[in-house]
Order: sequence, then C-alpha cells, then structure tokens
Amino acid sequence: MRNFKVLFLLLILTVPICAAKIKTGEQLVQAMHRKYDGKWYKTLTFVQKNTEYKPDGTTQNSVWYEAMSTPGKLRIDFDPLESGGGLMFSGGAQHNFKDGKLIGSQPRVHALMVLAFDVYTQPAEITIDQLKELKMDLSILREDKWQGRDVYVVGAKADDLKSAQFWIDKKNLYFVRMLQPIGKNKERVSEIQFNKYQKVKGGGWIAPEVVFLIDGKMSFLEEYTDIQTDVPLDSKLFDTESWTTIDRNYFRKK
Repeated sequence: MRNFKVLFLLLILTVPICAAKIKTGEQLVQAMHRKYDGKWYKTLTFVQKNTEYKPDGTTQNSVWYEAMSTPGKLRIDFDPLESGGGLMFSGGAQHNFKDGKLIGSQPRVHALMVLAFDVYTQPAEITIDQLKELKMDLSILREDKWQGRDVYVVGAKADDLKSAQFWIDKKNLYFVRMLQPIGKNKERVSEIQFNKYQKVKGGGWIAPEVVFLIDGKMSFLEEYTDIQTDVPLDSKLFDTESWTTIDRNYFRKK
C-alpha cells in the first residue's frame, strides 16, 4: 500500500510537467527567459571579422569592434578606429556614424539582439511585443530538426521557408536560425544562422559564427574572437554624443 501511495504521488507531480508543454511562441519566449533569468551575461565585447560575398564571386573583408549591454544596447566601431565610422543601437533606434559624426538615426527593433541576447535579460512581455512588431506569428509553433538537433520553429508551418520565423534549440533554448521575406515585393528570403555555440564564463552561450544568406546563397559571414562577458563597460559607450570622446579600447582582452 505504501508503494502504491508513493507511485500515485509521483504521477500527480508529473501531471503539471506534461501540462506545461510549450505550445505557442509566447510560451517559448517565457521558457527562454525563465531558464536563464539571472544566469545570462549582461555585457559582451568581441572582435568581429567579416567576409562579404559579392555577386561577381569576389569577397571583401573587414573588422568591427563591438560592445553590448543588454537589453537593447550595441555599439559597433569600424576598423580603423581613427575613421570614426560605426553603428549604435540604443533606445529602440539605429544610429549611423561617419567621420566621427552622427549622420542619421531611425527606429529599429534589432531582431538578432532580441532573440539571441535580450530575451534572457528583459521581461518576456517586452520580447513578445518586439517579436510581434517584427511580424512574427507567435501563435504558430512546431518542432523540427536543425543541424541534427531538435528545435522549436515559431511563425511558420512545416515546409514553409518563406514566412517570417525563428528557430530555437529545444534543449538549450538558444536562438539558431531566422528567416524573413525581403525585397520590394517580399519575393526574396533572408536567412541568418547562429552557429558553433559555446558556453561562456559566468553563464550563458554565444555563437562565434553568424551566417547570412539571401535566397540560400552566402552573402555575409561574421566570425567572433576575443570574446569577453560581464566586463565593466562605461555607459557613455552607448551615448551618441560621446561617440568619439569615450575610450574605445573596450574590446581589448582584460
């Protein structure tokens, strides 16, 4: 009788787990946040080597230096630093710099920041609103395989590789893939992959390889080195008025 009671109790405790199966994109975002809340790095710096693949078959290389403070802040300095060129994402906008001067700003939800970083450090409700603004249909969720691993796919049904959608690793709940229709008539497809994930000191993950494709063809490759997490960053790094006056050696190994 005692063994029966123990078994009955275990069955009761198992029911809520089964009932909590993820069925929508909103539930997935909530699960991602819960898994790493307080366990994900808040700041990140790295050196980014870029390879641009041009239509004529040639490539062009460049180097960017980047600093991130989550949620919502990213600074990109173009090499050489003396050029004063770069980008900043803050306050829900993208700011463009040339020759050390701000040349323009426009509202922008940075999808990759939201899905790969901010989701873990900001309330789930904010992430959900941002994804809706990006035209992701959070009511559609299915399971699939990607690079040999189980994933959740949000925004598109099976065999649909044209609708706006994002893919999340089922076990580790990190972002691995996004597809979006682009072009004047939305006739082309942009695909972004986060590859070669590795754990970082202090908690969390990072993908040191990011691949960009247009209609299945490679267009841009990012490779990260000198990765540092939870490093102290001056808040003025993300102040547009301090673009060239702040110390920009944040990317150097501590």
